Amino acid sequence: MIKFIDSGVCAAKGFTAGGIYAGIKKNPDKKDLAIIHCVKKCNAAALFTTNKVKAAPVLLSMQNIKDGMAQAVVVNSGNANACNSNGMQVASRMAELTAQSLGIDKNDVIVSSTGVIGQPMPLEPLETGIPMLAAEIHQLGSDSAVAAIMTTDTFPKSFAVEFELGGLTCHVGGIAKGSGMINPNMATMLSFITTDVKISSFMLEQALREVNEATFNRVSVDGDTSTNDMVCILASGLAGNSEITEDSADCKAFVEALYSVMVNLAREVARDGEGATKLVECVVKGAHDEEVAKSVAKSVISSSLVKSALGAADANWGRILCAIGYADGQFAIDKVQVTIASSKGEIIVCKDGSSILFSEERAFEILSEDEIRLIVDLHSGECESVAWGCDLTEEYVRINADYRS
Repeated sequence: MIKFIDSGVCAAKGFTAGGIYAGIKKNPDKKDLAIIHCVKKCNAAALFTTNKVKAAPVLLSMQNIKDGMAQAVVVNSGNANACNSNGMQVASRMAELTAQSLGIDKNDVIVSSTGVIGQPMPLEPLETGIPMLAAEIHQLGSDSAVAAIMTTDTFPKSFAVEFELGGLTCHVGGIAKGSGMINPNMATMLSFITTDVKISSFMLEQALREVNEATFNRVSVDGDTSTNDMVCILASGLAGNSEITEDSADCKAFVEALYSVMVNLAREVARDGEGATKLVECVVKGAHDEEVAKSVAKSVISSSLVKSALGAADANWGRILCAIGYADGQFAIDKVQVTIASSKGEIIVCKDGSSILFSEERAFEILSEDEIRLIVDLHSGECESVAWGCDLTEEYVRINADYRS
């Protein structure tokens, strides 16, 4: 049994966190620096952006995580520290300051940044802010940490669960930020996850990859993959369970708990897409293999034309069929059925790849809800997949046109 609880990244034993305003953002009412710390060195794993342009914090963290160990995460918002001539110097200094302040090895610090790309990153706020924050982190600090990693997010994203392994209570907790520059292409956003489960670094990475593929990698807001994307997980092992070193019942239980946290974070990132008014879930079923189902779901959820129609609650199913048609994979278009659904009910808008009579008024009512589902049945097999996104509105353009100002 998995039970949702509070406390985010501080739900797991051994972890503290916090966030403050250090002076990186212009608005002093918005926090911009966060730290997550464990009392002991953790087995750890991370996944990073696939963009060829990688920010300095990503490059440094990729190096630091190679040994499968970490003890702290330091994150700033308001500046991506990407494409800067002194980027590695700044990222390294962030790790050094965090390590010195916490009394740990600088190579055990994961560094992350988010914000404007190509803007010089000042060291002064970090020199004063990191030691100050390190002295303030505590077991109730997850909320302030998640507030500090937000940029254009309109609400914090935090989940934690409690479950049992061998009769012992275990936890997984996570926070995430993401609203724009998000595409289903690893890693899609910034997310930091903690657990007190005792698990080897190898199995931790395997679990993270598996769950990431089914969650964060199925989200699209605008089709852009950031320079700074990362998801990392630290495992303190303080729950006291027998170490998970291979695929087992305990491993499956841990993966299920991890999925519960990450899928909810993924959905909330999609819901909070820049300028969005609707969370959109695309379910593709009846595929002859899962890869085809995944490809179709991603294609539909990423289509700007589909997203624009949904923003207007317009049942323009032709755009959905078009997005299905250019997805990778082989299937018969003349077997495809499209259904739109929400809490108001559901209605079939396309059958056998062709138009059918349906009530536009009823469709409009269904699509006017703030959470809608597009159900695509390929009628070609037994496999299915799901992806999440949002509608596209004029507000998205305004937010990104004004982003640097």
